[in-house]
Amino acid sequence: MHLENSCAVFLNRTAPDLPGHGRDWTPPEQVTLQSYLDCVTAIVDAADEPMIVVAHSRGGIVLTALAETRPEKISSAIYLAAVLLRDGQTVFDTVGEAEGSLILPNMFMAEDRSWDMLREEAFDDALYADCSSEDITLCHALLTREPLAPSLTPTRTTQTRFGAVHKVYIELSQDRAVTPRWQRAMYTAVPCAEVCAIAASHSAYFSQPERLVEHIERIAKSRAELLPA
Repeated sequence: MHLENSCAVFLNRTAPDLPGHGRDWTPPEQVTLQSYLDCVTAIVDAADEPMIVVAHSRGGIVLTALAETRPEKISSAIYLAAVLLRDGQTVFDTVGEAEGSLILPNMFMAEDRSWDMLREEAFDDALYADCSSEDITLCHALLTREPLAPSLTPTRTTQTRFGAVHKVYIELSQDRAVTPRWQRAMYTAVPCAEVCAIAASHSAYFSQPERLVEHIERIAKSRAELLPA
């Protein structure tokens, strides 16, 4: 994929499939925020030094949970048009700022509330508006039902742990899913050390991987400069 090629500068990198996503076929009714957290915790715990961790969209809730439980393992938490919640909030507590989003009017849920999904006819406009046809084809093949339990689980954070982690928000200014207004409301409520922007739709890792990597590399270098010689 484009982002993998663009990230060649980084010697150590990983992009895990969370439970119930991508090539992990865990049934959505079995997926919890804790199972997401267990997946990423194993990665940072195995690392020799603090990591730059990037989360996108609803993946932001996982990054926040990780920053609260393993703050010492995170050099910087980067939220890419990602859900960024205050203590006690769930994903759906923020939808009051979602005016104009193509997600909510096109979302449907399972009767047992174990998962939700976007209507297929809305995929391209909502998620891949500026992506190539090849990338869109790949995404259609990998999209799965979204386990709902993690989004309904209240975020738990403290100032001494999550609050102490260096955070950067990368706004996607043409996002039709997590709209710019929605993003700004979140990073205003939970201040970050830095906010920057990419003029891209929701899936910038496909449409503008080089620009995204520029930001990640710059942040990584600035954090490395703070390490003892």
